[in-house]
Amino acid sequence: MSNTIIDTSREFFLDIVLPIIQDKFPEETSNTAFGAFGLGSEVLGMDDSYSRDHHFGLRINALVPDDIFQKKSKIISETVASNMPETYKGESLAATISNAGTALALDSFEAYLKRMIGISHYPNSDQEWLSIPEEDIIHIINGELWHDPSEAFTNIRKNFKNYYPDNIWKRRIAHWCRYCSGMGSYALKRAILRDNNVFATVAFGKTIRWYVQLGFLLDRVYFPYDKWVWHFFEKLPRMADRLSNLIEESVKMSTDWNRKLDLLDEMADVIDLTLVEDKIIKPHPKFKKSDTSGYRLLEHAYKEILDELPDELLIAPNWDQIYLEGFVANYVKNGIDSETWLGLLNLEENIGKD
Repeated sequence: MSNTIIDTSREFFLDIVLPIIQDKFPEETSNTAFGAFGLGSEVLGMDDSYSRDHHFGLRINALVPDDIFQKKSKIISETVASNMPETYKGESLAATISNAGTALALDSFEAYLKRMIGISHYPNSDQEWLSIPEEDIIHIINGELWHDPSEAFTNIRKNFKNYYPDNIWKRRIAHWCRYCSGMGSYALKRAILRDNNVFATVAFGKTIRWYVQLGFLLDRVYFPYDKWVWHFFEKLPRMADRLSNLIEESVKMSTDWNRKLDLLDEMADVIDLTLVEDKIIKPHPKFKKSDTSGYRLLEHAYKEILDELPDELLIAPNWDQIYLEGFVANYVKNGIDSETWLGLLNLEENIGKD
């Protein structure tokens, strides 16, 4: 099996970069976590031939305590850059994603955590847990960690891998039960009754995503960002077998709206039975579908779960990449010129054509 870009990056770090920084900056190195993690398909093991058209190359992510980062990041980067070869095992350092061909992406430990999860530490309250976007925890625990003498980042990764505290887990399950039912199946039913294909498409697409997220939650696996969600969903130990066939039939273009709605209703039954099986809700009688509202079954579970939780958990969980978007907006406006940005987007002027 041939090396991946992460394999080569690890070898490059151990062979070339680590000896330099240990020699020149021993104290700083002892407080820094090195690896390949965060954003990008490669740290999920999902890079392919299409991945090379932007932000692809040797990478070494390095998290430094903020006080050291502010004082020493520039000199560390310059020192590493002055000792770099032009290529390493066939990979050009000129094409690396950071720091003028060094592959070393130094970052503030605290700033990195805030950019991903909105806080600079492992959450220590229910409110902090609910403030973390569900799909961004993957950027803390993914990839590889190669050298972390202080174990500060190692310990945060380990703690997150223990998954959500029980009440946070149930609150997030309740959240998606509400969305799947009240903003999903119910909305699709009304769109079908009103022959509103645009709204039906919007409601259906969102509902599939929410059912997938429920599948991850019920198997206690963090939900990744959307591009790779189906790949990882199919690996779930329990809910993939229970939901995959229903989802795959529902998303076919040949499946009409009424059949799509029936399949969503079947998904609701699967989720409901699993909630009972896991003792998250109590056994209950079967319910009929409404001719006008459809099958709002999971909102029954929504209330039952909320009734068992303390009032401070009634706030809605964050589930969008709000902190990362704030960083990207600032980077695009203040950190990159228009020509470089267009290059990353692979947008070239179409000269001579209308």
